Amino acid sequence: MKKPATLAPDPDFSQHTPMMQQYLRIKAEHPSILLFYRMGDFYELFYTDAQHAAELLNITLTTRGQSAGAPIPMAGVPFHAVESYLAKLVKLGQSVAICEQIGDPATSKGPVERRVTRIVTPGTLTDEALLDEHRDNLLAALHQVKNTWGLAHLDLSGGRFTVTQLHSETALLSELERLKPAELLIPEDFTPPGVWRDHPGLRQQAPWHFDRDSAARMLCNQFAVHNLDGFGCADQPIAVAAAGCLLQYVKDTQRAALPHLTGLRVERHEDSVILDAASRRNLELEYSLNGTPEHTLLGVLDRCVTPMGARLLRRWM
Repeated sequence: MKKPATLAPDPDFSQHTPMMQQYLRIKAEHPSILLFYRMGDFYELFYTDAQHAAELLNITLTTRGQSAGAPIPMAGVPFHAVESYLAKLVKLGQSVAICEQIGDPATSKGPVERRVTRIVTPGTLTDEALLDEHRDNLLAALHQVKNTWGLAHLDLSGGRFTVTQLHSETALLSELERLKPAELLIPEDFTPPGVWRDHPGLRQQAPWHFDRDSAARMLCNQFAVHNLDGFGCADQPIAVAAAGCLLQYVKDTQRAALPHLTGLRVERHEDSVILDAASRRNLELEYSLNGTPEHTLLGVLDRCVTPMGARLLRRWM
């Protein structure tokens, strides 16, 4: 799991220049993800963010003057090319806070006012340029009570919001293998199953984010309904708790209204034959045994001419 980034060698912001004080205050609100800080025609990164980004993106690591008596490690990417860098970072499992200039440099006294306007994470992509043409980009949340797992997953670009409950770890691992979410939200006190323990998209959340009553209220507010019974999830309380955590995460990262999220879809597996992860691999449904998409069932069937069609076909499989 990704370790939280540190801010700067000196935690006393008052020793820094006014611009770096502004940067450090904003960075303190997003300590565990990269911060792209807009300066003119570039997004700049500083301190450990700069060192980390330089390594991941193969960009130059330099220094910018001094603040608090020490050189400031710095790296940057051009504003006009930022989407390509974001695409590379999210493929590596990184999340990025985009901090824009919202003040007028001509009238500002001191640093131009800046604010984080969006947070780009692997599971909340909506920009077509960043999406895989052949696969749904899913954000998932997982909650466990005794021997039942509640799983919620969302395709944010399409608005498909789905919940299900599973009653064995084998069934859970099979479902995660089928869905392959880009991000998986879990409680801080939860041990993820199997290979997910080291997944770069794992995100720990405070346990109270999975409170069932709070989740139900938030979902009802989002869907403009009095209760969730009409969606068929009255018997899915653990999955609803996971869905509430997921919705809160999306609200926190998108920082905008989500009018296209209008309801929940319930998937029930009790009457289905579930292929476990090993069977899916051995049958070479999506990937061959050497990890390539060629010479697989999907590779033979996929003659779709649009990204939406290709994603739908993969979803059916």
